[in-house]
Amino acid sequence: MLMIHIGNVTITIAAVAALLAVGGYTYFKERSRSSLLLFAALICTVLLESFDLLALAMPQSAFFWKKCALTAEALLPSLWLVCSLTFARQAGPWKVGLPLKAVIFSTFLLSLFPRIMPLNDFFYAPDFPGERILFLGDTGFYFYFTIMTCLVVALVNFEVTFTNASPDALTKIKFELIGLATIVVVQVFYFSQALLYRSLNMSYLSLRSFIYLVAAGLMGYSFASRRGKVRIQVSRQVAFKSFVLFAVGIYLVVLGLLGEGMKHLGAFFPRVVTISVAFLIGIGLLILILSERFRREVKVTLHKNFYQHKHDYRTQWLRFTEQLSSSRSGEELLQHILLAYNTIFGFSGSALFLLDESNSGYRLQAEHEMQLQDELIAQDNSLICFMAKREWVISIAEENSEYAEADVQLFQNNAVLFIVPLFGRERLEGFIVLGKPLNRKEVYIYEDFDLMKTISRQASLAIMHQRLSEEISHAREIEAIGNVATFVAHDLKNLVSNLSLIVENAARYIHNPDFQEDMIMSLRNTVDKMLKLIGRLKNLGETNYISKKPVNLLELAQRTAQLVAGSTVNVSGTAEIVHLDENEIQKVILNLILNAIEASGPHDPVEIEVGSASMSYIRVTDHGCGISNQFLRSELFKPFKTTKKQGLGVGLYQCRQIVEAHAGKIEATSVEGSGSVFTVWFADCAEPEGVASGKTIDN
Repeated sequence: MLMIHIGNVTITIAAVAALLAVGGYTYFKERSRSSLLLFAALICTVLLESFDLLALAMPQSAFFWKKCALTAEALLPSLWLVCSLTFARQAGPWKVGLPLKAVIFSTFLLSLFPRIMPLNDFFYAPDFPGERILFLGDTGFYFYFTIMTCLVVALVNFEVTFTNASPDALTKIKFELIGLATIVVVQVFYFSQALLYRSLNMSYLSLRSFIYLVAAGLMGYSFASRRGKVRIQVSRQVAFKSFVLFAVGIYLVVLGLLGEGMKHLGAFFPRVVTISVAFLIGIGLLILILSERFRREVKVTLHKNFYQHKHDYRTQWLRFTEQLSSSRSGEELLQHILLAYNTIFGFSGSALFLLDESNSGYRLQAEHEMQLQDELIAQDNSLICFMAKREWVISIAEENSEYAEADVQLFQNNAVLFIVPLFGRERLEGFIVLGKPLNRKEVYIYEDFDLMKTISRQASLAIMHQRLSEEISHAREIEAIGNVATFVAHDLKNLVSNLSLIVENAARYIHNPDFQEDMIMSLRNTVDKMLKLIGRLKNLGETNYISKKPVNLLELAQRTAQLVAGSTVNVSGTAEIVHLDENEIQKVILNLILNAIEASGPHDPVEIEVGSASMSYIRVTDHGCGISNQFLRSELFKPFKTTKKQGLGVGLYQCRQIVEAHAGKIEATSVEGSGSVFTVWFADCAEPEGVASGKTIDN
């Protein structure tokens, strides 16, 4: 009698055929270790599906097929584990250590249990297959619990592969990886019934087969569209995160076991005590995960059992350069360097020494979680000399005939284990000392020393760059002080000249009341100007107070041109009424006219145009020597920058300050050897009073 619907049989047979086709195609196309293991895992899944189908379809031999299904289920953990460890991964970085070999071997031993133990120890089902519920005994509970745990670990391994895949690799294997993960997830879901209900419901067979069919379709699509092999290198950081996830998973399993204990031994497992134990275990696990020593132990274990290379150079280098670039000061830079050494190599403390030529030694500049007795190491220290000559990382524990015993004792007294050189400018600029390791059993090899030196080169460059930046900043401060002094001297010269005239005349006219009155007034004016000068210095770079009123730009330009004697200045344009500070803008126009005259020949005219083009403007044009493109782009309008031999470089800077205070802007164009054009734009306009024709003023 056929016990299952024909539609369910069709789905299961289709899933079996699809999985076999996908697995066989993969193996015969790639013929690699990973493809063989994948094919084996899929065959085991196919056998399980086939045996369960036969157990439901053939009641007379149902328990025989179910016993065969138990054997296939027992092989699932080991096959999916090794498949997840090799799928799409590079063969080089991985090696199977003794602990991992033991785990995989123990999962293979699981397949012996269905052979040596009777079926009744696994489950009780008197009405099977009419009733598709299998009630699990203690053996069956722990058997399926082990299978589910191993499948969860395999799922985590697939997640690690997904996380480490580059965008190009992920595009190639995305659907294949999703298909494999789907197969494992549906198996975890099926076997999780054992933990939740201590039973298995085989009515889910058709659902399981349908999901397998979908997964096979995803994998088939991936194989058909993929070009070339994909080999992903797994990062140690991701492996550590996976270990943390695994530890959390173990914690959840322990909670499940505590719940099981409460079920069978309620009198000995009071609820309050059980919850307290669960919280204590969780706190202990959290303390372990956050412990630097524990994290170092895990990383060393991962290296010994999973990797041929101890360090992930790409990740460490990117992280170190990111730390250096985030430093906002020299002190923070040194702390980031020391923190990187502690984190990467697992040391509890470190310190950094830099060359102090004034004391003929290396002085302590920064320390991290390390207290040193000596803050100055002599430059002729035998270990330092040896390190400078050989460019090696010094291990204090190693004996060397070139080391003086007193020098070795000096570092030992300071709890130093390694000395890492910092080279720059073809000499030893400093060194980093490393204290006690977090894991005292850790053995440091050539790979550690190579990475220490590689990072030290980058650290040396960063330190030298920081030093140069500080020196340049200091030099700029000194230069700024000198420039400001020049600026002040320019104005003080005029004030002192006025005072000197008063002093010269005072000897003759001091008793004259009129002179006394004029002298007092002149002194008061000079004091006021000095106070204004001090105020300008205090607010250098800030916008000065201005008093605006309507001004005719054309008339202002004409009056300003008349102040220049002995030169030809042509003024033309329209009468534009603008709200501005007349005295301040006159300074701007006069400065631009004088600059144009100085840049031009004795008979070359200077042209001033007043007009409007969405904004009112004054344009000063000369036909002189012009300005170079580089100076025009980067130096023009900067304070104390000038092309004049006797200039102070404050004129155009003041012009821009005044114009910007009026919410305007000043622009310059120039062709070297042909002349320059300066245009001042004003945003604040009033209605023009009239239009004036062009006018030439000869002075």
